[in-house]
Amino acid sequence: MMLLFCAAQTKAQELYPSTEPASAMSAKSVGLRLETSLFPSFDSPNDIAIQNKTSYRLNPEFMWGINKKWMAHLNFYASNIHQNDFRFEGSNVYVKYRFFSSDEVQSHFRVAVYGKVSAINNAIQYHEINLAGDNSGIGAGIIATQLIHKVALSFTGGYLRSMNNLKDNLSPTQARNGFNYSFSTGYLFLPMNYTSYKQINLNLYVEFLGKSNPASKENYLDFAPALQLILNSIMRLDFIYQKQFLGNMLRINNTLFLFRFEYNLLNAYK
Repeated sequence: MMLLFCAAQTKAQELYPSTEPASAMSAKSVGLRLETSLFPSFDSPNDIAIQNKTSYRLNPEFMWGINKKWMAHLNFYASNIHQNDFRFEGSNVYVKYRFFSSDEVQSHFRVAVYGKVSAINNAIQYHEINLAGDNSGIGAGIIATQLIHKVALSFTGGYLRSMNNLKDNLSPTQARNGFNYSFSTGYLFLPMNYTSYKQINLNLYVEFLGKSNPASKENYLDFAPALQLILNSIMRLDFIYQKQFLGNMLRINNTLFLFRFEYNLLNAYK
């Protein structure tokens, strides 16, 4: 029981709001995420494209912990970003494989690789390669996560390949190749001491999220603080504010407000 409580404590602040850790989901578990992103019109670099309105995107996500090393996500997207009405945009599949793990009591270091395939039906209006609703394409990369007691650190680096969307083709000014990178840190503030899995966990995060298009020499770097609540060890609430502080890339918006709800079923099947 002591080791189980330690495991719960060291994993709590590793559930990054904007990125994935190198750790996989629990084996034979399933989960549901429901994410809403708000893009305020006052900070859009391209007001004509979003017609001076606050745009929003809904992202239901289904998760599957295949075993202790493999996991998969299926995402669907709908928004009013590229038109006035709210409509379905497309989907993607994300797969992650954890190939290295060095575990100790209240600390571990893990490394994983991931791949993503996206099929999107939107018009291509921006220069950012965004496989989460805007661009069809593929992505792959590596994640390294270090956890020490109540502090978790993680780095992600990946390659992005944009392809023609289902209803629109890339123009010569839009990038086909890009890179994504991020650095994340989290800290477990509450509870101070574990007595039950039903205790509420409060985690605070700071993440730096960036992308680059080498051919056009466009890039950006966002600052993303977040607050997270874990309820009964199976429910999760994320509140995220994301703001660009460096960059010259044409994007949907330079500011993002994001809310996420997640529910997990452990040992969902035999």
